[in-house]
Amino acid sequence: MNKLSSEIGSDKTMNELDLFVDGMTCASCAGRVEKALSAVDGVESATVNLATEKAHIRMKGSASPTRFIEAIVNIGYQARLVEDNAGPEVSNRHAREKQHLLIAILLTLPLVVPMLVAPFGYDWMLPVTLQWLLATPVQFILGARFYRAAWGALKSRTGNMDLLVAIGTSAAYGLSVYHLMVSSAAHDQVYFEASAVVITLVMLGKWLESRAKQQTTEAIRALQALRPDTARIRQDGQEREIPLSEIKLGDIVAIRPGERIPIDGVITEGQSLVDESMLTGESHPVVKGVDDQVVGGSISTDGLLLVSVQLLGSETLLSRIIRMVEDAQAAKAPIQRQVDKVSAIFVPAVLAIAAFTFFAWWLSGNSIEIAIINAVAVLVIACPCALGLATPTAVMVGTGVAARRGILIKDAEALEITHSTQIIAFDKTGTLTLGKPELVAQESVAATDDMLTIAASLQSDSDHPLAHAVMKAAEKDQLQLLSASNSRAIAGRGVSGSVNSIEYLLGNRQLMEESHVDMSPLKTKAEALEAEGCTISWLARVTDSALLGFMAFRDQIKPEAFSAIRRLQQLGIETVMITGDNKGSANAVAKQLGIDHVVAEVLPHEKAQEITRLKARGVTAMVGDGINDAPALAAADISMAMSDGSDVAMHTAKVTLMRGDPSLIAEAIEISQLTWTKIRQNLFWAFAYNTVGIPLAALGYLSPVIAGAAMAFSSVSVVANALLLKTWKPSKAEK
Repeated sequence: MNKLSSEIGSDKTMNELDLFVDGMTCASCAGRVEKALSAVDGVESATVNLATEKAHIRMKGSASPTRFIEAIVNIGYQARLVEDNAGPEVSNRHAREKQHLLIAILLTLPLVVPMLVAPFGYDWMLPVTLQWLLATPVQFILGARFYRAAWGALKSRTGNMDLLVAIGTSAAYGLSVYHLMVSSAAHDQVYFEASAVVITLVMLGKWLESRAKQQTTEAIRALQALRPDTARIRQDGQEREIPLSEIKLGDIVAIRPGERIPIDGVITEGQSLVDESMLTGESHPVVKGVDDQVVGGSISTDGLLLVSVQLLGSETLLSRIIRMVEDAQAAKAPIQRQVDKVSAIFVPAVLAIAAFTFFAWWLSGNSIEIAIINAVAVLVIACPCALGLATPTAVMVGTGVAARRGILIKDAEALEITHSTQIIAFDKTGTLTLGKPELVAQESVAATDDMLTIAASLQSDSDHPLAHAVMKAAEKDQLQLLSASNSRAIAGRGVSGSVNSIEYLLGNRQLMEESHVDMSPLKTKAEALEAEGCTISWLARVTDSALLGFMAFRDQIKPEAFSAIRRLQQLGIETVMITGDNKGSANAVAKQLGIDHVVAEVLPHEKAQEITRLKARGVTAMVGDGINDAPALAAADISMAMSDGSDVAMHTAKVTLMRGDPSLIAEAIEISQLTWTKIRQNLFWAFAYNTVGIPLAALGYLSPVIAGAAMAFSSVSVVANALLLKTWKPSKAEK
């Protein structure tokens, strides 16, 4: 796990900066902030996420955050560093918004009651002067936020939701004041209830939207809650509890049964079942003992553990997972860029439609009051909020759901395109198999007992799975290793080196053929073992190209691999195995699993070439775990790495599977498919509201009050639809 924490979610460079932005209400707002930030000298790129209310800035050099905060403030918004402790401030803001909403409802309700009772035959209206007294504080005190934001938009020569609301309600309010001044008894010519109700409904919609958006970040908050605030350290036989910030590397931390582990470290004493489900999605606790690694956020369930601290703070696996999920949620999906282009011209287009509506009604012989009210309805219903929320809310919920299942998605683009996967290519060892081969047979050309000794001596410093199997067999036989020198790995082939001044080759059939080693004496036996699924390593002496013998290794197929392959095929995805192993072993594993195609005996760079060929036939994903898989992972449309694999593979991949379970691949695709469906549904409804609503309002079929309610509902419905992703459960493979 420590290896994983060193690669997942690496810290941002000094040339990147995140800011919270307060006051954004629609996609146009996010676009304005992006434009303002991009105009600051030295900015390479700036992206703003409306749903998370965050701006991510990439700079060509270092720069003070003050410059960016000032740029945002100058266009009418507030900003602060993400690292700032804004918890109390955010809570106070939400409490203040709720208080303002309640006051608006209390002031607006008396204006609405006459409208509600009119269908039942009650013709009752408040005095116009009292209506004015109730509507004025709603318009100018509680609604001041709309005027401030609208003024900022005008200064920037752009438009946003606040501008539409400010213009629309001001028109209704101003018309009402005019008639009040002309005649205090003109009940049928005042629209104070329209202006007040629209502002109140917009406030209600934003408040409901804010509450719903909080649920989209539930996964992040759940991960953050895994961090204990204190730890119990043991020094000189005594234990004392100290704040987590005071823990140092090398300290011994005591974790009692039932307690959450606060740091990443290595167990020095004790044994326990450790629950890592919140980090890896693994439902069953794992037995951990001395020299095993544990990660912060997991729970020691039944034993006392003493753990030596190895990683702290932002370096821990939990911190990096949180950063990775946050980055994916803050990133902008490719489809959102198209939506942003629409949003940029949306408000000016709506203002033009509203003006056309006004003049069309007025010039067709209707009163100016009717013309204004219909134009106001157009302005109010045409809010780009839903457009701005459609994609990011779905991405946020989708990445959160994936994280809970142990699937870490590095960016929104990977989440968006994974759904279109048509071909999946697998590495064999460590991906479909356990990656822990065992030496099951060895054959010598001549009677000799030192073949295993030579092989172990050559690979004593190697980290290859076959080398581990050789070393394990040598230790079991209590062999005394010999002096080895000049050992070097031959990529995709094996190793060479000298033992007792004699140079040897140890590797696959291709290495032997390239070195002109005659394998015919043992070829039949080797092919028989390969047909059973064994991997063969040949040993030869370099000086006379003499074959000494071979060793056969067998690696167990992961139990989950059978259902994983079946599930992918049921999804209509073609499965391919690409491995450097021999054809016999590869075909045997592929036959057991039911894999469609096999490409065997390939070098790392040839794996990448195979991926390129597959991509010509359709969207291709690559799943691997080793260093030799990195080129293929980089070449694939979608790259997935097992967390128990190499650092390089995880660093290259766009998706990291937190446990070595191939069934997570199908789950990642299902989550992506469902997220993509929600994005399309959200965009459909966002456009549908305006496509249907604007013409109806322009034709006079919607009052400003109904238009305001529809506009508020559109944003809430988009977020609520995205939250339905949380109900997803992985499907099972059909037998």
